[in-house]
Amino acid sequence: MSLKLINAKNLTKSFDDFIAVDNIDLDVNRGEVVGFLGPNGAGKSTTMKMLTGFLEPDSGSIEICNVDLKKDPLQAKGFIGYLPEGAPTYSDMEVCDFLSFVGKMRGLDNKKLLSSRLSDMADQINLKEVWNRPIETLSKGFKRRVGIAQALIHDPDILILDEPTDGLDPNQKHEMRSLIKNISQNKAIVISTHILEEVEAVCSRAIIIADGKLLANEKPEDLGNKFLQTDAVSIKVSDKIDKKLINEIKSSLKYKIVNIKPNKKNHYEILIEDKKEVLNLNKIMTEIKKYKLNIYEASFLKNSLDDVFRKITQQK
Repeated sequence: MSLKLINAKNLTKSFDDFIAVDNIDLDVNRGEVVGFLGPNGAGKSTTMKMLTGFLEPDSGSIEICNVDLKKDPLQAKGFIGYLPEGAPTYSDMEVCDFLSFVGKMRGLDNKKLLSSRLSDMADQINLKEVWNRPIETLSKGFKRRVGIAQALIHDPDILILDEPTDGLDPNQKHEMRSLIKNISQNKAIVISTHILEEVEAVCSRAIIIADGKLLANEKPEDLGNKFLQTDAVSIKVSDKIDKKLINEIKSSLKYKIVNIKPNKKNHYEILIEDKKEVLNLNKIMTEIKKYKLNIYEASFLKNSLDDVFRKITQQK
């Protein structure tokens, strides 16, 4: 099987006069976990539904494992496991019966193979303790696990998960993210979310859309460098700085904001911010060394993914 498992080109979808998705390209390789980020109403779920064949795009093409989704939808969909938003199930069914039903619908007609996959789901997704309980009696965390299991039951190459941790408590979110990491090595996974910490926790790439348009497609750690000018510097010195020297340093540096404060005994941190001027770290260090201060750490402060997200989606 080729490395590129999802290859979507020029996807567009409108509902009457409203353009939900506007000419988006998307590709995902085996081993990747791609975070599909955007504010509410950005077009994330619509794109997910097109990738899984639930909605037909107005224009554009989708290949799933080199199979054209429009020309051969049954074969293409066989490569996909899908967790829709809200993880819908037949809530009156017991977990084992529901997953058995889904497995048969997914073509697992061989009883031995189906039994093996059910056993794998009970172990891999940690469902043993609720295996014979009705789904409607389960906690949100276990219901999400059942949703993941129904997406995985036929061992697909691709997993598409729409808001997989929505509504979960912090412990349940941590468990779900660990689960996604554990199954990601040999699959292509797309996670639709508006939770930024989710992308930082599990994703190898982040795609940001707003108003149906693709605005960014980068590794999470590269987003800040590409879309935000670094506007803060931290200099740490192993010397005590008195009030007179603080005023002298502030006067010489001439940046918009210069804060000097103790960070531990006889050690001080000099924080410099300026959103209009480009900060030159070497120039700043040379200026501070004039005061015979011992610098033991100097760095640009990292932009948070929250900052990047706001910057990108507000400048569209």
